[in-house]
Amino acid sequence: MASKKATYEDLAAAFKQGNFKPMYLLYGEERYFIESLQALLLKNALEEPEKDFNLDIIYGAEADVQNVLSICASYPLMAQRRVVIVRDFDRLKENRRFADYAKQPNPSTVVFLVCGRRPKMSAHPYLAINKHGVVAEFKALYSNQMPSWIERAARDRGFSIEPNAIQMLTEFVGCNLQNAVTELEKLSTYVGDRKTLTADDVVQASGQTREFNVFELQRAIGERRHNDAIRVTERLLQQSSNRRQESSRIIAVLTSYFIKLWKLASAQRPTDRSSEKRRISEKEMSSSIGVSPFFLKEYLMCLRRFDEKALKRAFSALLAADYELKGGSSRSERLILNLMLRRMLTPVANTTA
Repeated sequence: MASKKATYEDLAAAFKQGNFKPMYLLYGEERYFIESLQALLLKNALEEPEKDFNLDIIYGAEADVQNVLSICASYPLMAQRRVVIVRDFDRLKENRRFADYAKQPNPSTVVFLVCGRRPKMSAHPYLAINKHGVVAEFKALYSNQMPSWIERAARDRGFSIEPNAIQMLTEFVGCNLQNAVTELEKLSTYVGDRKTLTADDVVQASGQTREFNVFELQRAIGERRHNDAIRVTERLLQQSSNRRQESSRIIAVLTSYFIKLWKLASAQRPTDRSSEKRRISEKEMSSSIGVSPFFLKEYLMCLRRFDEKALKRAFSALLAADYELKGGSSRSERLILNLMLRRMLTPVANTTA
């Protein structure tokens, strides 16, 4: 009978308490959870002096399966256990031989297998590992899951965080958990002994100013204030020590913003049976795009200024700018972004750009 898939919370709690099983298999799009669990395993399974003789980190593409199995079967030296981490286990040749090991694993060794791709769980060795070991899949979070995750992550670090600060961070990091953690660590350093994180903290910790920041740029675009959008963009580039990196960050935030607008528009589109917009509650709309109901009004107002053609034009402009920034042209960052804003904000009927 297949074992039930474990959650991150299950494994993190067990590792912190020093409870380890002989074999784990982890995979999925969200690598942050896997890296975090590996760090917890290394922190709690072995003392620092024990790691010299009882820790092996192996990369599947470069390893021999018989040698890996021999290491897993060996016993710890002057320690309670040994730890064997196999990265890219799916690239280990003949890894199906782990099926027999999974049936009778070494109780003194913690084997931590990480797959770079989704494995075929109906075939060996994954079938045997799923039956006898602990399996966890970590899917990427949806945008509507990020605000609660950020709030929980801040609380775990001893901070409360204001709703508008949560929303700003969500816009800023998208669905990248590692970036969210990095920003929270920067914030914790910035606020010092203070235990409440505010929107001003998010802006200031990012190296921007209250007047000129990516969120003000987003607001200017949402209100179709082209000149203000240009002015904020110019200042953001001036403030940055790495214009290419800053430009990429601007595009990432704006892409997340327009995806939310598109989802909101989709949620209101007429059904096949009706020509009228669907009526859904504010709570449902907020949930569908991953924002607090407090900020929903701003998104709805922006949506009035961007019909379906305008949204498609915005995505096209963002895609073109991203391509150019990644080597698709020799234009400067300033020109790339200015052209993007022009394509995005010029009324469709009045231009062929």
